[in-house]
Amino acid sequence: MRDEPMADEAFIHIVRVDIDPEHEAAFNAWYEQRHFPDLLACPGWLSAKRFVSIGDGPKYAAMYEVAGRWAFETPEFLKVKGFGPFESLVKNFMRIQLKPTSGPT
Repeated sequence: MRDEPMADEAFIHIVRVDIDPEHEAAFNAWYEQRHFPDLLACPGWLSAKRFVSIGDGPKYAAMYEVAGRWAFETPEFLKVKGFGPFESLVKNFMRIQLKPTSGPT
């Protein structure tokens, strides 16, 4: 059984995807200029950062700090979730959610 975060417990939400090379430039521009600002304007979405894989798995990763599971249920988030104009073009979608186990709070 997984030890999932409580509804009001902050956690890290990671999304990994691939996209065909011919769509990469437009996808990256949309992600940085539109998707990140839209998500960070939603209640409970605290920070965001993107990464490129240096190993196996999907090439692109986005890491978000989320205030709690409730952040996925707000009307603001429901309007901007997903991959917008790239919804049908992303491949190898993976979602990872991590909660802290130690360290400063």
